[in-house]
Amino acid sequence: MVFSKRRGLAVLDMAKSNWVYKKLKNFRAGIEANISALKRRFGLSRCTWTGWRGFRRYVWSNVVSYNLLVLARIELAQA
Repeated sequence: MVFSKRRGLAVLDMAKSNWVYKKLKNFRAGIEANISALKRRFGLSRCTWTGWRGFRRYVWSNVVSYNLLVLARIELAQA
């Protein structure tokens, strides 16, 4: 299954056109790619910070780092 759907609802009923289906599929693939990049590059497989606040800080710092990396790549590509 490419994206989640309600039980009893066919994929064709959820995405009436092939164009919408492809857009949803590509969107899902992009989200999964970002999650994979965070896990590989920034070690998000295991959080060593303690508590809920520590976990939130850990994830937030990794997401900010990833966003800075993406912005730097865009800036270098334009230069």
